[in-house]
Amino acid sequence: MDILIRNANQSDYESLLPLFRQVHEFHVDVRPDLYKENSTPVERAFFESQLTDGEHHIFVAAFSKDIVGVTVAKEEEVIENTFVKARKILYIKSLCVAEAHRKKGIGKKLTEYVFDFGRSLQVDSIELGVSEENAPAIEFYRSIGMTTKSRRMEFIL
Repeated sequence: MDILIRNANQSDYESLLPLFRQVHEFHVDVRPDLYKENSTPVERAFFESQLTDGEHHIFVAAFSKDIVGVTVAKEEEVIENTFVKARKILYIKSLCVAEAHRKKGIGKKLTEYVFDFGRSLQVDSIELGVSEENAPAIEFYRSIGMTTKSRRMEFIL
């Protein structure tokens, strides 16, 4: 399977919408108290703003003429203060591979691309958040060498 990883562009929006829906529907199913059903979870204007804001980087995995995966990353800086050291982070906000194309190495190719991109930016780390309910994603992230940095907990009232 010959997968090309490239920067997303404005013309990719319609092809990416099913992947954005896939991610959003998972979150709605797991946490309907937090996420609303929405057939357009990423509006075109928001997508286009991320392409040009200089902080976000959207990469797509293309197979033939089809987009089969996407990752959205954002550059973040932690400003040093008396409590923490300064750090540069590339934060993976979203990663999705089309269900029909999972277990084919596409997610690994996307993350390797992001890791290489992070190295080129000379970030200190690449981080992401993942739902505790998403066991397959947690297993995948561990398989590519990621480790748990912290755990966020809640008490619902």
